[in-house]
Amino acid sequence: MRVKDKVVIVTGSGGGIGEGIARRLAEQGAKVIVNDINASLGEKVVADITAAGGTASFFAADVTKSADVKALVDAAVQRYGKLDVMVNNAGWTHRNRPALEVSEEEFDRCYAVNMKSIYLATIHATPVFRANGGGSFINIASTAGVRPRPGLTWYNGSKGAVITTSKSLAAELGPDNIRVNCVNPVFNPDTGLSAEFAGGPVDEARRAKFLATIPLGRFSTALDVANACLYLSSDEAAFISGICIEVDGARCV
Repeated sequence: MRVKDKVVIVTGSGGGIGEGIARRLAEQGAKVIVNDINASLGEKVVADITAAGGTASFFAADVTKSADVKALVDAAVQRYGKLDVMVNNAGWTHRNRPALEVSEEEFDRCYAVNMKSIYLATIHATPVFRANGGGSFINIASTAGVRPRPGLTWYNGSKGAVITTSKSLAAELGPDNIRVNCVNPVFNPDTGLSAEFAGGPVDEARRAKFLATIPLGRFSTALDVANACLYLSSDEAAFISGICIEVDGARCV
């Protein structure tokens, strides 16, 4: 087991990519805190993990609120005695539309969920990592942060900020043996936000349009992203920090 007895928080893991990450890490021996704002979804993920022989528990928290994130980090320590890895997966996007048509409320939410959450995780988890002699942040960014497309401008910018901030934090926190890395998934038509990314229902025409940009000929899956997170969570990646793993099938445009 590659992450046996490591304590891991996965935010936004009540479904989609986050659920895949939580399941994969638990399968490989981690003790997982499943976090989501939707308790029923999160509890179901926990039930599935424990039924499969893994260790997990649920904690409801809004990753845009400082008190909630602090309570989430504290819960990991209280339940399992430490915190080794924090996977900042929770994310949100505005609808695919021209930049000038995105409302201020949508802009604020996009940056709060995608970027402020990273700030709050850093503020509250870093002292715990320092006390433990090290730790690992894994921030789920996006291919959009490095190869942006029109229609998702403010989302693209938020993910670009996650990438740049992660690289900066890796340099700043390295002396504390704290690693900071990103995983950049490509479009996945099976996530809850897929219609927002696509600008409408993901019909066959939209699927074909996105698929044509991926040379490996398929979309990413939650397991693809989870395997990248598994590597970065493991001791195999002990000297890996400040990088972005592109999980995008060589997306070219």
